[in-house]
Amino acid sequence: MSLVLALAPVPVPPVLADYKEGQRAWDAGRPAAALPPPGTRFRDCAECPEMMVVPAGSYTMGSPPGEEWRDENESPQHRVTIAEPFAVEVYEVTRGEFARFVSATGHSMGNSCWIYEDGEWKDRAGYSWRSPGFRQTDRDPVVCVNWAEAKAYVRWLSSETGKEYRLLSESEWEYVARAGTTTSRYWGKSESGQCVHANGADKAAGRRYGDWKTAKCEDGHVRTSPVGSFSPNGFGLHDVPGNVWEWVEDCWNDGYAGAPDDGSAWLRGDCGLRVLRGGSWDSYPVLLRSAYRSWFVSSLRFDNVGFRLARTLTP
Repeated sequence: MSLVLALAPVPVPPVLADYKEGQRAWDAGRPAAALPPPGTRFRDCAECPEMMVVPAGSYTMGSPPGEEWRDENESPQHRVTIAEPFAVEVYEVTRGEFARFVSATGHSMGNSCWIYEDGEWKDRAGYSWRSPGFRQTDRDPVVCVNWAEAKAYVRWLSSETGKEYRLLSESEWEYVARAGTTTSRYWGKSESGQCVHANGADKAAGRRYGDWKTAKCEDGHVRTSPVGSFSPNGFGLHDVPGNVWEWVEDCWNDGYAGAPDDGSAWLRGDCGLRVLRGGSWDSYPVLLRSAYRSWFVSSLRFDNVGFRLARTLTP
């Protein structure tokens, strides 16, 4: 299928010098016209997910010792270099996009999902991506999808388009979440402003559950929100923190000792557990930091977990 480009490249906001250095290194080694430039939005078909080209570059992964609410599994900090531009889905995979996959393949999705009920998580029969226990539109992010089902979607879309779609690696995820920033959140150090940038646990959730840890603002969404409802980050990506947790490719490790430094996925460790990033509609502000990381059992489905795509670029 042919590449469907947006009308014009979307400018990438100013980023750190190391991002620019990485892009210059790329430009020196490849013809300028070989790939769409960073900031270009495109689709590989009319109904394919919308993708954004992000630049090559390097950054410091993990949280510094002084970051509020940091966890030891976010260390040691280390430099990661992304040698080549790649494409990332502008939004999380939507319910409508996932429905196309299920309709085309007949993929069995089971008939149960873990939901939070009466103060605890329960695996409930009759709940699924079609019926997660709350109302969604086709523009909401799909939930109740386990890691293997996310991978099945990736394989199907790659076959349909002839392009190399995949899940992001954990280090790629943090790279695009930071989008050139070094603060705990891409919009700054404080949780202030969360309701402009991310769908997380807000004041309404605090009233409901009586929890002081929720944000002191209201974002207008009790559960998932239609993708793109909140402001994008510096790479033009929406809902990187918040809305739903996102599966990435990596196996779980309790810290970064021995982690890859080239942006590749870490496929050693506990591979029955896969890394989740980003937090979700029910996450406290502490969990919406760029460095925060978690995991779930890869075979389980949860009503606050979905995924986002990456695509390797080829001339």
